[in-house]
Amino acid sequence: MRTALVLGATGGVGGAVTRAMLARGWHVTALARDPRRAAVTWGDSVAPEWQAGDAMNRADVVRAAEGTSVIVHAVNPPGYRGWDRLVLPMLDNTLAAARDAGARIVLPGTVYNYDPVLTPVIDETTPQHPRGRKGAIRVEMERRLAEAAPEVRSLVVRAGDFFGPEAGQSWFAQALAKPPLARIVNPGTPGVGHAWAYLPDLAEAILCLLELPSDRLSPFERLQFPGYDDPDGGGMVAALRRVSGRPDLPERRFPWALMQALSPFGGFPREVLEVRPFWKHPVRLDGRRLTALIGALPRTALDEAVAASLRGSSCERRRALAEDS
Repeated sequence: MRTALVLGATGGVGGAVTRAMLARGWHVTALARDPRRAAVTWGDSVAPEWQAGDAMNRADVVRAAEGTSVIVHAVNPPGYRGWDRLVLPMLDNTLAAARDAGARIVLPGTVYNYDPVLTPVIDETTPQHPRGRKGAIRVEMERRLAEAAPEVRSLVVRAGDFFGPEAGQSWFAQALAKPPLARIVNPGTPGVGHAWAYLPDLAEAILCLLELPSDRLSPFERLQFPGYDDPDGGGMVAALRRVSGRPDLPERRFPWALMQALSPFGGFPREVLEVRPFWKHPVRLDGRRLTALIGALPRTALDEAVAASLRGSSCERRRALAEDS
């Protein structure tokens, strides 16, 4: 039954998975607070069936999930505000909907569940010891999914930092390659590796998993998508310079010291400091279990992926300017 409900279809991961599903003939319902606006901004000729509703309203999620076999939980609170208060209730709504529909939940996972100092390589068995509040909430999300199995089946696919044509809320789009591309703002540390995930490749891997015979997956699966391992932190910068045709494109360091000074006042500086350790210490994702399940992993050539991401960021910026004018 290739039927899915996507929560967060207008976001980076949710949008990439939705597009991959539609391309493979799935019927996709996408929950949106404003379906009309979502349909206008979607852009592609092939679109999901937009349904009015809010992921924070259990009745909306349960209703939208009726008759579906998969629920993709790729949603965040509006503007990422109230994360600590709203994320777990939203997941509980998805769990209730999956229980009623008999659907499998897909949760895009993050590396924030771990301490990068202690876990330079992450696989399914790596103990989760988060350093920040968001990481602790992520650990609790996965614990609730594991606890709900086997009654509710779920699949966590973990990846590094996202980039891609629709990944507007990402380090790539908002720092390294913020349009118009005048400079590279690099949050990384020279010589320190970093894990990246190209969203169309990640989405394709998720679809390959969902299309396996049901007995191939455990009731609760926790898998790692290795993506692009940048061993010294310079690979993405070099790719940006090659693709842009500007070998002299200037590189600046992200102002971590300023964030540290402003963090006592809360807001963005305090939040962003939680992920700084992942730019100071390398983390690599071990994808052997994923490879054993689906075979060779989707892997777009880096320059091709960066070029598509730059085109997408430019288009997204033009859409945003048009909406504001």
